[in-house]
Amino acid sequence: MKTAVLVLYVVGMLGLGYFASRRTRSLGDFFLAGRNLGPWVSAFAYGTTYFSAVLFIGYAGRIGWGFGLSSLWIVVGNTIVGSLLAWLVLAQRTRRLTERLNAMTMPEFLKARYGSELLKVLAALVIFFFLVPYSASVYMGLSYLFDAVLGIPYRYALLLMAVLTGVYLLMGGYLAVSLTDAVQGMIMLFGSLFLVGYLLARPEVGGLPQAVARLSQVDPRLVSPVGPPGFWPLFGLVVLTSLGPWGLPQMVQKFYAIRNEKMVATATVVVTIFALVCTFAAYFSGSLTHLFFKEPPLVNGQADPDLLMPHLIATIMPPSFALIFLLLVFSASMSTLSSLVLVSSSAVVIDLLPPATRPRSLLLMRVFCAVFVALSLFLALSKISFIVNLMSISWGTVAGSFLAPYLYGLYWKGGNRWGALASMLSGLSVGLFGAVLFGFRSSVLPLLGSFAMLIPLGVFPVVSLVTGGGKDASVRL
Repeated sequence: MKTAVLVLYVVGMLGLGYFASRRTRSLGDFFLAGRNLGPWVSAFAYGTTYFSAVLFIGYAGRIGWGFGLSSLWIVVGNTIVGSLLAWLVLAQRTRRLTERLNAMTMPEFLKARYGSELLKVLAALVIFFFLVPYSASVYMGLSYLFDAVLGIPYRYALLLMAVLTGVYLLMGGYLAVSLTDAVQGMIMLFGSLFLVGYLLARPEVGGLPQAVARLSQVDPRLVSPVGPPGFWPLFGLVVLTSLGPWGLPQMVQKFYAIRNEKMVATATVVVTIFALVCTFAAYFSGSLTHLFFKEPPLVNGQADPDLLMPHLIATIMPPSFALIFLLLVFSASMSTLSSLVLVSSSAVVIDLLPPATRPRSLLLMRVFCAVFVALSLFLALSKISFIVNLMSISWGTVAGSFLAPYLYGLYWKGGNRWGALASMLSGLSVGLFGAVLFGFRSSVLPLLGSFAMLIPLGVFPVVSLVTGGGKDASVRL
């Protein structure tokens, strides 16, 4: 039964890839689906890229266990700032301005908006060096789940995901990715609802009021507004995970591809509901692990909270739901991986290769997508310490590099290339050198990533004004 469901899922994904391949004729079709996606597909594409397996496995267990119910502040931030406000503030302007500037990527937008080839090259290099290692992190959590639920070894599970993602991505590009995201988003949505409902019905939990009371008995701090680690760690996580999508190229891409500005309103509602359901299910369920386990599972004698959710699913849930949750995590992983690979490939083919290669750009995009899928698989299996460190800081560093020049570029004519360059370098420096200074300590990285995004928001206007402002800007906002 389990194998049959997985095979059916794989066949369905490949079928969508084939369908999309029949409608992919140009680079614009491959990378942006011809800027012709509807609101529901666009919303699910955003949501499934936002919430990868890292949320349902790593963050749900580690943060839910550590912070208790105060982790629900992250739900509030992700829903209101990371989803609702992101679409209200960014979507229409991005769709309008990128089409006017004929920009398909973040580096192309920065070049066209500020008239600087240097910004384009720097942006492409940031994407390449940080998003490729980050793509390896989306395999997180699959090892235990596949082995426990289906008896498939870790390496084979990763290989299956890489091959399946690579095939439908190469066949249909962003249209294939978006169509599969819509299906995977429905799986994530209903799987999340079922997860919360099942856990609340368990005798160990006994419903919502009883859950709060029992968590308070375990540790009163688990039901406090801040949680055991304190305010600043929680603040860092809320800002990092909520403001980060505003500057991540793989998230911003979703605004480029929606059919027209009128469809943004519907997409905004859908993505907000999706974010609320998925994040609440993840963090609330992670908090409830205290009612099922006294300590996190041990790995080499050390407690590993990342295994709490896989262990909960494998030992508490019935086999049928364990399979649903497996598909949920598998879907979240593939959605994020495909978006990261697509954006990373564009950084090379569209932004770094010379214009003479444009006649072969569609072929080159497919080639580099295949290369980057293989590279992400290799990095996930190798677990090289240097790569692991890059993975741990990639979200905040990339968002910190792009948030200020992108946001100000949409709304403020007074910004110029020097402000954009200074803000990019400040975000990059805070994220990268700050992590080195603090020894890549996991407790510090979320707060560091938050400052990597917030500091450039102040640097950009100051440097722009000092260097003459945007008086030479010819772009109509």
